[in-house]
Amino acid sequence: MIVSAPPRSAWALLIGALLGWAASVTLLVEKFKALTEPGYKPLCSIDQVVACTTVMDSKQASLFGFPNPIIGVVGFSVVVTLAVIAVCGIGFPRWMWGGLWLGLFAGIVAVVWLVYQAVFEIHALCPWCMVVWTVLPAMLAVTTNVLWGNSRGFVQVIVEWRWTLVALFYATIILIVYIQFQDYWDSRF
Repeated sequence: MIVSAPPRSAWALLIGALLGWAASVTLLVEKFKALTEPGYKPLCSIDQVVACTTVMDSKQASLFGFPNPIIGVVGFSVVVTLAVIAVCGIGFPRWMWGGLWLGLFAGIVAVVWLVYQAVFEIHALCPWCMVVWTVLPAMLAVTTNVLWGNSRGFVQVIVEWRWTLVALFYATIILIVYIQFQDYWDSRF
């Protein structure tokens, strides 16, 4: 069965994938410069809390032995490609949408782990990482609707409440980051 994404969904997927890809590429370039240019300070290292350098230098930043942004560059490139095709009005077999959904879900699992690591273990925030934290849930919600928009039962409830779940995800992350770095935010605002 061929499933086509509605134009709004296809464009939302494309915009999210481009933002995630750009953040991943930027972070990878910053990592490369930090490795090759002694004393290089990434532009996103603003202070001790908003510090890409602290995050990039952590062991969590190379989960599989290479920089995590490589996964983002490759993964978001795939989604950009699929989204461009979807924007053109071309549908995909249902299994491809399912594979995209699984990939995005795996990305969310990785994001949850990385948020925990950044906030509670590394004690620093990377702005480019936070872009990825932001786009992945929205992309998963869009893909959920494309894949299961006409479902019944429990799946229909998930589809109908997907944006509420995304809002809860964002609110939880914002609350955790605010509470953990409360003194920092209070001194800034």
